[in-house]
Amino acid sequence: MAADDIHVRLCLQEIVKLDLKVKAYIQDIRDSKDIEELEDLNSKARNVLNQLKTKIQDLERLGKEQDREEDRQVILKNVENHRQRMTTNIASLRKTNLTVKISIDKQEKDELLTGGTTRKRNINTKESLAKSANRITESLMELNQTMDAQVKKGNFTLTALEQSSKNLTDTHEEFKTMGGHIQNSKRILTKYGQRELTDKLLIFIALVFFFATVIYILKRRLWS
Repeated sequence: MAADDIHVRLCLQEIVKLDLKVKAYIQDIRDSKDIEELEDLNSKARNVLNQLKTKIQDLERLGKEQDREEDRQVILKNVENHRQRMTTNIASLRKTNLTVKISIDKQEKDELLTGGTTRKRNINTKESLAKSANRITESLMELNQTMDAQVKKGNFTLTALEQSSKNLTDTHEEFKTMGGHIQNSKRILTKYGQRELTDKLLIFIALVFFFATVIYILKRRLWS
């Protein structure tokens, strides 16, 4: 029986302690100045209320386990009183929250109308700076990608130009070689130009050779 009395006494002490905590949080909520603080205090108050509810249930269980009817009735009476106090605390918490929220809303509206929203402006400024930083980072990444693409395109163009230059050089050399052949043909025609028919024939052959060479070179360059 003595052990049961100790458990009951400890449970009652814990209930009283939690009840005082709830009341203290309600007072802190009355003094809160912004929504963030209000929500934090409400979260702590709800947590203590849940603990208080559990302890009251423990006290009720201990009361029902008492052997003496008189002890049982006394403990259950305490349970009823503490439940009423908890209900009162919950009602007071709700009422206080409503009053404080109305006050905070009014204060924020007044600050907005009078231009005194320094804290909000600071928040908006930070958000704006963060968004600007993100946009700058994205722009730099896009610029970097564009520059990489331009460098690759430039390298491709340079390679193409080098190839075209090489082709032109080869063509020039081939034309020089062809010019040499024509000069040789001309000397041969001059040297052996005794007959008009022979001259015409040789000139015709030279022209055919010339045009055939040109066509061959052009065909090779265009379709190779």
